[in-house]
Amino acid sequence: MHRRADLVRRFTRTERWMHRTTAALMGVCLATAACLYLAPLAQLVGNRPLVVTVHVWCGLALPVPLLLGLLSRAVRADLSRLSRFTPADWHWLRAVRSRAAHRPAGKFNAGQKLYAQWTLGSILVIVGTGLLMWLTHLTPPAWRTGATFVHDWLAAAIAVVVAGHVRMAWRDRESRLGMRTGLVERGWAEREHPGWLADEAEEPQPVDQAR
Repeated sequence: MHRRADLVRRFTRTERWMHRTTAALMGVCLATAACLYLAPLAQLVGNRPLVVTVHVWCGLALPVPLLLGLLSRAVRADLSRLSRFTPADWHWLRAVRSRAAHRPAGKFNAGQKLYAQWTLGSILVIVGTGLLMWLTHLTPPAWRTGATFVHDWLAAAIAVVVAGHVRMAWRDRESRLGMRTGLVERGWAEREHPGWLADEAEEPQPVDQAR
């Protein structure tokens, strides 16, 4: 059992629920998409209209957790971190490529920033193309054909990237603990995100009222 002094707060309750809700919605979207496009699963599940309905509404809800999360100062602060690349991030990428042990990182490393940016962009595109496919009376057939092509292939790419994300999280127990409880070991933070604690000492992280 960790002593309180050995733990540092990494995520607020709002951030954790935003992550869980987005993950759940994305998981349902990917599962229902598989049931719609893979014949063995389609036959196993049946009731295609229900699967389509669940897929559409979960897809439309994908941006909602992020939009609600913007009400939190802590979420806005972390989104600002995730949207900026610093010299340390370029060093981190070079260190990964050369398999160097020292990989400088702030609260988020370059890989996490790239994943977050990819996720936001893919959600916007997948929801936009999904709307073009769903609201058939608003667009010409050529648009819907293009939207279907982009939507299907982007969904496959998302499935691959999400699988990689889950694999990386599974290999890092402390990272999972931070997203589950909001707290991580100080030693892990110093080792994996050495610039984070230094930044926090200079400027405390915004937190929500309810933690």
